Amino acid sequence: MTGTTPVGAPDGAPTSAPTPAHALARPSGASFDPARPYRLHPKVALRPERFGALAYSYDTRRLSLLKDVDLVAVVRALADAPSAGDALAAVPAAKRPAVERALARLVETGFVQPR
Repeated sequence: MTGTTPVGAPDGAPTSAPTPAHALARPSGASFDPARPYRLHPKVALRPERFGALAYSYDTRRLSLLKDVDLVAVVRALADAPSAGDALAAVPAAKRPAVERALARLVETGFVQPR
């Protein structure tokens, strides 16, 4: 039996990968617009870590790993920035698209919300 065949499945049966936790997150219904102002959801706590931060929602009891220190800096800056785009301006240009995608995902999952 190979490592790709799930236990109990006949040899050669199609396998499915487990669903990642972020795909199970309840969508907030909000879509990300860098021109809008945002803030960290009031029921989300950030805990600094070597890799970035852990975000925990006391509302949904979900945990999200923010694996980039620039993303953490942007999330922390959102409350004081006139828009998400202004908060993203501090991120190096080469990293900005990835940080913007991660921020959009935090909005979709409700960790970050419009002000």
